[in-house]
Amino acid sequence: MTPEVEKYYETYFDLFTTEAWKQFITDIQGNLAQYNIRSVEDEKDLKYKQGQLYVIDHVINWETLIRNAYDELQKETEDASQDI
Repeated sequence: MTPEVEKYYETYFDLFTTEAWKQFITDIQGNLAQYNIRSVEDEKDLKYKQGQLYVIDHVINWETLIRNAYDELQKETEDASQDI
């Protein structure tokens, strides 16, 4: 793993430990209640709400996605160094 890539992930890991990040995620999770599928007016409204929920889910799961990508990259790096 290059120093640049390592720094990229370390920056995210620093972010994830802040109170600001935790507060942001808590607020986003609290906003999920606004997306009640019972209030969908038509197909266009459904697609719009699905798009919003997709983005919210992506943000909520961002930390997990970053950590999984880092773990996979570390594993690939370790495997490559063992092959040498």
